[in-house]
Amino acid sequence: MDRNTFLGGSLLGVIIRLVLLSIVVGVILSALGITPRNFFYQIEVLLRRIYDLGFETFDWVLGYLLLGAMVVVPIWLIARLINALRRSKDPD
Repeated sequence: MDRNTFLGGSLLGVIIRLVLLSIVVGVILSALGITPRNFFYQIEVLLRRIYDLGFETFDWVLGYLLLGAMVVVPIWLIARLINALRRSKDPD
């Protein structure tokens, strides 16, 4: 594959189109009140919220795990002890 096929035209033509398109998009974003500083700040906030959401999920799961284990583990332990006592009484 040659350079013109990869870029979609001549190098100078592609650069001119990208510059013009960037200016148009920049004007539109500026009209919407979006600045480069604001844009990167919002990306940082989004990534922080996703990070926090992931750890809130672990906190949520851990809470339910501990709550369920308060019931399940003692019942399991009692069942194992009763099973062990039955085996020791059977003269097999």
